Amino acid sequence: MHTLEVALGARSYPIHIGTGLLDRADLFLSHIRGRQVLIVSNSTVAPLYLERLRKTLSGYVVAECILPDGEAFKDMAHLDLIFTTLLQHRFNRDCTLVALGGGVVGDMTGFAAAAYQRGVDFIQIPTTLLSQVDSSVGGKTGVNHALGKNMIGAFKQPNVVVIDTDVLSTLPDRELKAGIAEVIKYGLIRDLPFLEWLEGAMPKLLTREPHTLAEAIRRSCENKAAVVAADELEQKDVRALLNLGHTFGHAIETGMGYGVWLHGEAVATGMLMAADLSMRLGWIDEAAVTRTRDILIKAGLPVTPPDLSADEYLEHMAVDKKVKDGQLHLVLLKHLGEAVVSKVPAAVLKQTLETGAALGVSV
Repeated sequence: MHTLEVALGARSYPIHIGTGLLDRADLFLSHIRGRQVLIVSNSTVAPLYLERLRKTLSGYVVAECILPDGEAFKDMAHLDLIFTTLLQHRFNRDCTLVALGGGVVGDMTGFAAAAYQRGVDFIQIPTTLLSQVDSSVGGKTGVNHALGKNMIGAFKQPNVVVIDTDVLSTLPDRELKAGIAEVIKYGLIRDLPFLEWLEGAMPKLLTREPHTLAEAIRRSCENKAAVVAADELEQKDVRALLNLGHTFGHAIETGMGYGVWLHGEAVATGMLMAADLSMRLGWIDEAAVTRTRDILIKAGLPVTPPDLSADEYLEHMAVDKKVKDGQLHLVLLKHLGEAVVSKVPAAVLKQTLETGAALGVSV
């Protein structure tokens, strides 16, 4: 087992990464204050792992809330199912919510924990690669709105993140690849040696070689923890760098309908769009964009944007957390391994939005 720490002073917490951790009661005991525990999962993960977790937590009064699976259900109506379960079981302020699932389950459980009785404890047990390397760490929680992704939520740090790499054995290939997009992101924004390692390790990642997967998760979590510790509430344009490709990606998800594109798939194409735009601004060359495209293709990720017009993109991108005083700010690449937050001339942005399958071709 490997343990990292998210260093946030009194709110610091560990990230445990290893095999068989779902059965390790000792990893949970010191992070549960009261006797009441609500496990929140979904209809896909619960049949696989819920009973194992209930056995691990058998010393507590355990209830469960099983949500439907998918981004399409990450909304206020389904969030209310968690509150209803808590109230029906008369859970008090010493209760602990446990998220057993991917990013949707983690985001919704964390938001419920932030709001229930003005704040209760919660624990993250991420079961997808994407949630293990990204969404379970850092305390961003929330739900989608029909007009914009993740626009309703709160910062709520978990008490502990328990990453059992064994659960990835049941993850569908498409979900694995979507998670790799977020892994690649860390290399592009701040860790060039990691990007270089990934270029060589991709075949083993795709075949789920255990040591390679564990190393990718560890290095991703190290990068995420360092960024969160430096800018927990995203006030310094440091944590915002984690959003490379996300403004484009969120527009794709919203424009195509939640769940049509997986989050990681949309982010992958969004990162290539960001690289293309960075090239048009003269910051990186065509070779860097080609290198970005190539590693995404190696990972089996989409690199061609969907059929949305520039105006449709701009409409969705206008409803984004990175809009400040009416001005859209984007995360772009100064170099491979170095990202910045910047305003962009509208005419240049429109060129990228209209490029389609020719992203990254020299202009």
